[in-house]
Amino acid sequence: MNMDLKHLRCQPKSLGSQLTPTASDSRSLIVKRRSSRLLLSASIGLSGKDRLKCPFTMSASATNLNRHGAAVRLSRDLVVGSVILVRNKWGIEVSARIVTQLTATNRVSTYGIEFVEQDDKAPNFWGISFPGWR
Repeated sequence: MNMDLKHLRCQPKSLGSQLTPTASDSRSLIVKRRSSRLLLSASIGLSGKDRLKCPFTMSASATNLNRHGAAVRLSRDLVVGSVILVRNKWGIEVSARIVTQLTATNRVSTYGIEFVEQDDKAPNFWGISFPGWR
């Protein structure tokens, strides 16, 4: 029997128990915040390579939107520090770095991302105005 092991290695797997930041982690994240978070959700597309270096392109959900990034939920195990491509509903694409893993449950993880380039696309990526910015 001949098995395609490469195909098996690229399958998403269970991520185990939930991870949550400690109170001191939360405080340090707040101190570093560059723009207000808005409790809005947006459908996005993500592309990149997962922890097993397997390429992926998939739909995902972004929450806690801010001028410099968001929290994204997806069913892939990603590496903190890696760069992914984020696509909004208008087809605009920007690169984003995985800054932290916020939660991990059975097959879904939430990651904090920040836009890598702060060019003309990033500040208007979500199509909304953020408090304190013109």
